[in-house]
Amino acid sequence: MSKNERNTMKLKSIILFTLLVTTSLFAQNKGFGIGIIVGEPTGVSLKTFTGSSTAFDAAAAWSLTDNGGFHIHADYLFHDYSLINVRSGRLPFYYGFGARVKLLDKDKTGDDLRLGARVPVGLSYEFATFPGDLFFEIVPILDLIPDTDFSFNAAIGFRYYL
Repeated sequence: MSKNERNTMKLKSIILFTLLVTTSLFAQNKGFGIGIIVGEPTGVSLKTFTGSSTAFDAAAAWSLTDNGGFHIHADYLFHDYSLINVRSGRLPFYYGFGARVKLLDKDKTGDDLRLGARVPVGLSYEFATFPGDLFFEIVPILDLIPDTDFSFNAAIGFRYYL
């Protein structure tokens, strides 16, 4: 398979993955949040609640490690609203599981694709009178392709709910 054919296949995989994530986000009955995530990775963040304490989130972002690379992830999250009480708004602790795809410049890294499992944990401040949230998360990642490798992501972000 030529380099152009591999790149075309990668691009088709990214488009398909993005369409699947976007479709699942927009298919929900409640509004969805769109915003930014800053850290590792840095880019666009999406989130929609599927129930009173469960949600899907996703990001399309640029990774700053491993000489950079395009990073897409999707997670299923569980929120615990009972751990931390605040005067205004809500501050749930959340945790979940998901997957990530990371496309790298093969010339710089020797690899061109990483696929791994994610286990996000974080805090999300939900404003009382404003349709938005601020979040901080730490995410252990176990890459499975091309090699088994363990790493972490950490980021802060903001989302506005439509």
